[in-house]
Amino acid sequence: MLKQGEKKVTITRFEIFTKVVELGGLTRAGDALNLTQSAVSHAISNLEKEFGFPLLIRNRGGITLTNEGERTLRYMREILQMNEQLQQEIASIHGLEVGTVRIGTFTSVSTNWLPDIIKQFQQSFPSIRLKLFEGNYHEIESWLANGKIDCGFVTLPSNDAFHIVPLKTDRMLCIVPENHPYAHQERIMFKQIEQEPFIMQKVGGNNDVRRIFDEYQVQPSITYELADDHAIVSMVQNQLGISVLPELVLPSKPEGLRLLGLEKESFRLIGIATSVQMAPATKRFIDCVKTWVDQT
Repeated sequence: MLKQGEKKVTITRFEIFTKVVELGGLTRAGDALNLTQSAVSHAISNLEKEFGFPLLIRNRGGITLTNEGERTLRYMREILQMNEQLQQEIASIHGLEVGTVRIGTFTSVSTNWLPDIIKQFQQSFPSIRLKLFEGNYHEIESWLANGKIDCGFVTLPSNDAFHIVPLKTDRMLCIVPENHPYAHQERIMFKQIEQEPFIMQKVGGNNDVRRIFDEYQVQPSITYELADDHAIVSMVQNQLGISVLPELVLPSKPEGLRLLGLEKESFRLIGIATSVQMAPATKRFIDCVKTWVDQT
């Protein structure tokens, strides 16, 4: 059985190892943790000796997880997450609000919501640190499942294993150039969409549009696929096709564009997801998000 001091050393090694994996290299992890590369390498080596198998393959291109490293990483993250929750709970009992909240977010939330939310949150809880991880829906759910983040913005429906707080319905709109033949319409028919060059969000991104098209059996003529929403807007402004995007992504007064409703009014439902067990700091953040969204 590990003694108290040994437990503390092991926790530190877990922190170093997960940071190396997160940043993809020993030097970058050392810089982030204010440690020398030698100290980072020594910690990893000691952890490998403790476990009895290699965790990383080091090469000129960086580092790669071994199969054993992949299998143990999830549990190390869970231990670190539980340790963080414990420290926050102890601080909360003493009347202190401290800790770190790791947040998964996608572009439209990062751009339109988070600046105001973070400002408001930091005014109320200056000792709680927020750390952002930006990705698509699939990546955020994966990060939440493997313990890389404490909470994440998602669209519903989502993984049943998560605790989800619904936040806002976001209308889906068709965007066309302002001089387009359909620009005078209030709504666009799905058959009309099928007859136009269509700019689609790339597979693996935020696939609300594909979900709607599958539901109503729409078969668009896809000419371009892009991951970035703002790039899609620019392509439509330059008359290279039409597209469908969430209202939150679009500027309130889009230059050179017309925003049309869909034949069947459609929405994405944005929520924030967590694991069932939440640290006090994560609860504070989610409460702040819900209050901000309710007031806007």
